[in-house]
Amino acid sequence: MELDMNSRRFTAPIEVDGLAKSITEQQRDSGEIPWYEGGKTDPWDHVESAIGLTIGGYFAQSRKAFEWLADNQLEDGSWYSAYKGGIPEDTTREANMSSYIAVGMFHYYLVTRDMQFLKSMWPCVRGGIDYALSLQAPSGEIYWARDPHSHIDPMALLTGSSSVYMSLKCALITTALLGEERPDWHTAFERLGDAIRYRPHLFNKSKARFSMDWFYPILAGAITDTEASRRIDKLWNKFVVEGMGVRCVSDRPWITMAETSELVIALAATGKSELAKTVFSWIQNKRFDDGTFWCGVTFPDMVIWPEEQYTWTNAAALMAADALYDLTPASQLFNHALWEKSHVRSPQTIHQYEPFFRRQPAILNRKASSVSNTKDMRVRHP
Repeated sequence: MELDMNSRRFTAPIEVDGLAKSITEQQRDSGEIPWYEGGKTDPWDHVESAIGLTIGGYFAQSRKAFEWLADNQLEDGSWYSAYKGGIPEDTTREANMSSYIAVGMFHYYLVTRDMQFLKSMWPCVRGGIDYALSLQAPSGEIYWARDPHSHIDPMALLTGSSSVYMSLKCALITTALLGEERPDWHTAFERLGDAIRYRPHLFNKSKARFSMDWFYPILAGAITDTEASRRIDKLWNKFVVEGMGVRCVSDRPWITMAETSELVIALAATGKSELAKTVFSWIQNKRFDDGTFWCGVTFPDMVIWPEEQYTWTNAAALMAADALYDLTPASQLFNHALWEKSHVRSPQTIHQYEPFFRRQPAILNRKASSVSNTKDMRVRHP
């Protein structure tokens, strides 16, 4: 596959095509993208991997991934939490897993300007958002899931709710693109943002040991400006190992490339691009011989664990590189200043989102390509 984006991608310290191609090699004929060969698939990381494919210019494979979601969506707009070989493995139905498709589809549209595909996928996106909001508590937070018996688990996760917040932002822009009005989504968005910013007691405190609870409210744009800087500074030493990367969990000697890449995105979103580049440089030597990233490494003994090549790890690295080195027209998707200019809190009219559409679609020169045949250590998704 050849990809020409005005040669901008070659300034990044990663091999874009190689990382994206590694994701295609794990994708099944159905479009499903498991964590690794023989591993499970969850809808959130499936979308993350599809975003990686889009960044790499593998648009046919990315569309196939989104179509897999449409084919497997449940009547209430949700998906099961885990599949293996196309068979449901965990029938919990999580809020953030149902809504993240809105981020993936808006990202795909920004890169390709494929309005026809966006319209065809809109019922699927709309159903996913409506499912997530069916789990919103009166105080604004999002309960994390319905269990396999369809009972709501009244527990809210900060990272998951922040992910829903980002999904709502993308869904609201999409409603403007498509001329649809959803004032109920605007109300839900405001309530959710207020809960994340001002009522931390609503969220499960046991998850505060995970680094994603630290930076994801910033990455999603729920916490911005001075408060974002304070949050970064306050917990930096808890999660960051200088010169190495970001711990997945504060009390474990384990650096993960996905968390490090996502912190890079959060830093870039706040305008701290030089610091973000420094952090991203720390993981450039943590790769397999084929250039794909390790999932994680322990320290100080430097044992690679787990040893599998994770699709979503490479997708997160691609997203970080895009945020730093402007690889695609969607590179500023998480940029706080751009969202502020777009007035997302106002009634949705497309001219208010103009800052997102000034970038030109990618210029492509692609060879024909097709979708390849192809001890969980944690719950990866927010």
